[in-house]
Order: sequence, then C-alpha cells, then structure tokens
Amino acid sequence: MLYLTSPNFRGDDVTQLQSLLSRLGFDCGRVDGIFGPLLAHAISEFQKNAGVSIDGICSTDTVAALERLSSQTGEGPGISSLRDTERFRTTGDERKLRRVVVGQFGGLSGVARLISRALRDAHEIVMLVDEPDVAAHVLAANHFQADTYIGLEAHAESECTIAFYAVPGFSSAGGELLSNAIADALRAVLPQLTVNCVGMRLPILRETRMPAVMCSLGPFDVITQHGPEVAEAIAAALALD
Repeated sequence: MLYLTSPNFRGDDVTQLQSLLSRLGFDCGRVDGIFGPLLAHAISEFQKNAGVSIDGICSTDTVAALERLSSQTGEGPGISSLRDTERFRTTGDERKLRRVVVGQFGGLSGVARLISRALRDAHEIVMLVDEPDVAAHVLAANHFQADTYIGLEAHAESECTIAFYAVPGFSSAGGELLSNAIADALRAVLPQLTVNCVGMRLPILRETRMPAVMCSLGPFDVITQHGPEVAEAIAAALALD
C-alpha cells in the first residue's frame, strides 16, 4: 500500500505506479520514484474514473484496476515523457529564455565556466553551481526552475559517460535526447574520445525536476587540455549557437 506521507515514500514501486498512471493519461508529475502530492492527486483522479474508492491511496483494489486498464491500453510514452521531450525541444523566441543550470562536482571548474559563458553569449539564463554536494545542486536547479540541468565531473577513466535518468519502465526522454546530442558533439570535436550514453538512477538525475544529464568526462588530461572544445561542444548540443 502506498500513500502520501512525510517523509515521502520512495522506491521502484512508486516509479512503477507513476509510469502506469502517466501512460493512462493521469498527470502525476515527473516519474522520479517519489510519492508526492501530484501522485496522490493522480491516484484520486484515476480512482474516480475507474470506479474505485476515492482516497488517494494505492491499495490492492487500485493496483488491480491499474493493471487491468494498462493491459488494455498497451505501451506508450506517457504524459511525463512527452512533457520532458517538449521542454527540451523548445524553439524560437521561447528558446532564448531557457534557464540552464551548469553543475560542477570536481575537477572541471574551468570547463564549467566556459560552458556558462557560451550559454550566456547565446542569450540563455544560466546558473553555475560549483561544489561537490548533490543536494545543493538539486536545490539550486529546482529553485531556479531550470529547463535543463547539465552536470560535470572529471574522472580518470579513459572514456566519457553521459548519463540520463532511467529506471525500469521509464526513461527521461528529454534527458536521453540531450545525452545523445552531447555525445555526438563531443565525438565530432574530439574523435579520439570514447563517449557512451547510459540511463542511470543517480540522485542528481532523479531529484531534479527537468531534463538532466550527468557528464563524467575522461581521460582527465585530454578533457582539460581541450577545455574550450569540450565546452563549445556541450553548448552546441543545446543548439544554442
């Protein structure tokens, strides 16, 4: 049984519930595995439509109704995925007002500043967060009401990993689009790099309320030596030039 409480329930059961409701057209916000007020409201709306006792609690009867209706409707991206994609694909004048948070966790302060400068030159509203605390990044991005979050960290591995939020049954469509765009841009300017895109459930990707990616960049010496090219590639991935 799942219901709204403080602190909020968290976990894969909540993620699965959010995914099912989203695919059925009930808006529970971002699929993040956190049982918040939007999810409780979506459950009540579903119960009202399914003829189940309306209490905002995911009980056995509610689960049975969800599974029955889900089996009839098939798979689909869901409201959350569609919204995520739309937020990343804004165009025209609206795009010039996009709010972007660039987060730096260690070793890439120079690259983060170059990215921030390139985005500001492209008339974006940019916040730079330069500290190792994940909670500070989440708080800043959500309070700033960012449209996109780009996290950076250096590592000693011989490859780059661009992560977007994904759990079984759901992935951030906007985050995946941005991840692939950054990977393609990095490969174009530095062909010697090995760049992989991967879905992960990192806290920074789960807790932020916008399309987000976490860029773990290496090898460190190559990334720092080519800092301007790396920054230009990441900025270009947002199609802001």
